[in-house]
Amino acid sequence: MHHSLSLPANDFLHMSPFSNRITQLFNIKYPIIQAGMVWASGWRLASAVSNAGGLGLIGSGSMYPDTLREHIRKCRAATAKPFGVNVPLLYPDIDKHIQIIVDEKVPIVFTSAGNPKTWTGILKESGITVVHVVSSSLFAQKAEAAGCDAVVAEGFEAGGHNGREETTTMVLVPAVAKAVKIPVIAAGGIATGRQILAAMVIGAEGAQLGTRFVASEEASSHDNFKKAIITSSEGDTMLSLKKVVPVRLLKNDFARRVTEAEHRGAGVDELKQLLSGGRAKKGMFEGHLEEGELEIGQVSALVRDILPAAAIVSGIWVEFEEALQNPLKSL
Repeated sequence: MHHSLSLPANDFLHMSPFSNRITQLFNIKYPIIQAGMVWASGWRLASAVSNAGGLGLIGSGSMYPDTLREHIRKCRAATAKPFGVNVPLLYPDIDKHIQIIVDEKVPIVFTSAGNPKTWTGILKESGITVVHVVSSSLFAQKAEAAGCDAVVAEGFEAGGHNGREETTTMVLVPAVAKAVKIPVIAAGGIATGRQILAAMVIGAEGAQLGTRFVASEEASSHDNFKKAIITSSEGDTMLSLKKVVPVRLLKNDFARRVTEAEHRGAGVDELKQLLSGGRAKKGMFEGHLEEGELEIGQVSALVRDILPAAAIVSGIWVEFEEALQNPLKSL
């Protein structure tokens, strides 16, 4: 591990700007990455985060190929800073997405939910920086062997698709940091500057935040969903659908129906049927709070306001620097 936190706090704060392997890898001001969430992370959010000094990611998982191309072009027009695309490797038209990313010369790609061996080499040949999202040390080592430039260690607190191991961020980050030499980005359960500092103390060199940025003005998520996030409490999310693909959801009628089906031993086909009919779009994009699938992380319990993305980035960084100066101050 080679990040700057080994410096005494005072020297560290006088360094301008902040620099470690993650800020250098992406050429960004702050080691804050906005996750590429489905139905939330379009060009408006990604460009706003990048303009604020973080790294904005377009979430391609809910986009048709032509839509992705449009978002990449609009993002490039809206920011001169680096930005990236998140690509779930299980996406049915993955080859089309990859081709568009290469054609449009996207500088950074985050891959998830699949084998990094398949596409990393092709992306790297085009000069693209590649990061893979992992839920275990073993997968982190596979990503490193596949040629990835960094990994996101995503704990089971995270929203959306999740690791089957149910390893928390607090355990996963130091385990992954020990297992690989490439930089580690922490994800899952992080929404504040103090939490980013904590993640760095245990081995991360940056943090990826999803839930906090869903509750932003620029996120394309429906206002009903954003309001549900900022009024949620601890225990209001649940990990379900482990038979199909584990996913963390905000509890609602749909989530309860899934739980009932699982408890009575429903098979994969029945669970897939429950998921059909554009449930994620219905919930997160169209705002049907009881019938839709609402993917969100446990940290929604700490998010209490919907803010512009730039205010989120700057607020997090102010808190990070304050925490660094006085890490033991009580909250």
